[in-house]
Amino acid sequence: MSALVAERPVLETSMPGPCPVIETDRLVLRPHRMQDAEAIANSLSDFAVARMLTRVPVPYDREDGRDWLNMVTSGLKPDWHFAITLDGVHVGVVSLELRHGLWHIGYWLNRFYWGRGLMSEAVEAALDRFFQRMGGAEIFGGAFADNPASLRLLEARGFRTVGVSDVFSKARNAMAPLVEFRLAQPDFAARRRLV
Repeated sequence: MSALVAERPVLETSMPGPCPVIETDRLVLRPHRMQDAEAIANSLSDFAVARMLTRVPVPYDREDGRDWLNMVTSGLKPDWHFAITLDGVHVGVVSLELRHGLWHIGYWLNRFYWGRGLMSEAVEAALDRFFQRMGGAEIFGGAFADNPASLRLLEARGFRTVGVSDVFSKARNAMAPLVEFRLAQPDFAARRRLV
């Protein structure tokens, strides 16, 4: 064997490990269970929620929820898909997914829990834990241009706008402008020091 081959560094792709359980002041973020299908279907069958997501079909039912849960609970992907729970009730999701070699954040909250700061609390906690494990990672995200609450949430976490593109929304059955964002750990940390 050539000494050059033996000395070649092995590049390993770092992964965050299993989805942890995170407790915040009001919430518990935990890995999903198959029993969450009903709560997921109840939330995503609401067009007000589904229309702000790119990949959620309308109508959305319990079987759609079970199909998604089969994928996210399989352990075959490095993704983190947190069930956001409030007093033991599944009220939403925050996910960090590896897609096409890039980390992406996605989230949604049952409409009856909007306006309480719960999603900000959940996203903050998920990003904090993710960056503890994956400090050098960049995270990409997006929000439809007609979703000011989500745009504010990303900007408040330190995400920087990188562009706008038209994407297809299954729920809307139409193209819609999506504001695209990027977050690096130093931007997240710097923003936290200013608060």
